[in-house]
Order: sequence, then C-alpha cells, then structure tokens
Amino acid sequence: MEEFPGGRLVVQDSCSGLDVVLSNSRGPQSLAEKVAELGERARAATPEEAARAGDWVVVSIPLGAYRLLLVDALAGKVVLDTINYYPFRDGKCEVLDSGRATTSELVQEHLVGAKLVKAFNNIGDQHIPALARPAGAADRTALPIAGDDPEAKVSAAALIDRLGFDTVDAGSLAESWRFEPETAPYTAAYFADPDAAKTFLAELGEEIRSGGPVQAVPPKDPGAPLPAHRLRTLLAETPRVLTADRLLR
Repeated sequence: MEEFPGGRLVVQDSCSGLDVVLSNSRGPQSLAEKVAELGERARAATPEEAARAGDWVVVSIPLGAYRLLLVDALAGKVVLDTINYYPFRDGKCEVLDSGRATTSELVQEHLVGAKLVKAFNNIGDQHIPALARPAGAADRTALPIAGDDPEAKVSAAALIDRLGFDTVDAGSLAESWRFEPETAPYTAAYFADPDAAKTFLAELGEEIRSGGPVQAVPPKDPGAPLPAHRLRTLLAETPRVLTADRLLR
C-alpha cells in the first residue's frame, strides 16, 4: 500500500461505487492531481474532516507519525492499518525489536475507541490494481487481515471484497506479525518473479547498512495471484522475523 509520509489517508475506491476522501499533512490542495485521477466521487479534506467522513479509514503513514493520528475523530471507526515498521526510517522501537508487540498493537493502544484491522500492509501498491478481480474469479488474490474486534474484521473484509480481493483471517493484532515485513506472506508472495523482489530487498538492505546512496530500483512486475489456500499456508508456516534478522533494519 502506498504511504503518504506524515499524512493520513482515507480512501475508498470510486470504481467500486464508494466515495473517496483523501488527506495528508501537506493540505488538501496538494492532492488535487490525485483527486482528479480518481474522479467525481473523490475529494480532498483536512485530516480531521477525512477521519470523520470515512465509514472505513485507511491509515498509511510512517510508524514514527502514528501518535499524530486523531484519537477523537477516529473513535468508533473501522481503521485499516497499513503501517510497517522500518527502523532505518522510523527510528528504533525496543518493544517492536524484541517482539513484545506488533506495530498494530501500538497503533491500537494509541487509537482508544477505534476498531483497528491490519490490512494492505503486505502488498505493494503496484500489485493492488494489477491483481484486483471480481468476486468469484478463478484467479482472485487473497489478502490477510488481523484484528481484535470480530465485527470490524467482517466490515473490513466486506470493503476488501468490493475492492477486488478475498481475505484470510490471520487472528488478533498480536498475530499480525505473521504478515509483517520479510515474512513469507509479505510482498514477494505477490510477485510473478519473487526472486527479483528478494534480490532488490537484499541490495536495498546492503545500501542502507553501508550508509551510501540508495540506488536499488524496485523491479517492475505484473504480479501473480495468491489464492486464499496458499496464503493460509504461508501464514501458518512463516516464522516470526524480528528486526535483527531483517535485511531492512
């Protein structure tokens, strides 16, 4: 899922008959091009206006900014959390490095009253439009979700279905580590050429550790469907990948 640094993103797909409200930290005017691209059912707003407008609220920001999320405006909302933790970008967080909590548990602790569902964090933005399919399609792709509120997970799954994907329930927010960065279900599983994705990740990790310029280029890839039964297997079999064991840390 694309991240808007420092901002809050509320998005529903106008192609699926849903209204879209976008927000970021740079102001509604900075989203004019994106709004025009999405069509007449899209508009830009301030973070608070967007948070209050959404039936579903998709949060896509760097982890370091999660305390800026508006607690009162998001209370009672189903919040789809796409946030991933990268220490080189977000700064170190001991509770995450040790595995004592997941990123979504931290965000839920902050968003008192919101109903958090982890979703869309394990698929690259290029593969979302490429792999979306109508309900019942033989080559439909599945995405994992995790959450502590059963009704919120049902609601999130209904939205994701309208956006073109099946869902697999990975459990509670405490279990959402199963599709955090560099686990088996994370990003490369949706590549037609997963080896190219892994090579890019290794090159990027080496550049970050060396402190030199980042020159690795993400591979262009058409995507490959990941059916629900295969995703269930990946979620069940993946070991937990702590920060110290990641290529990107």
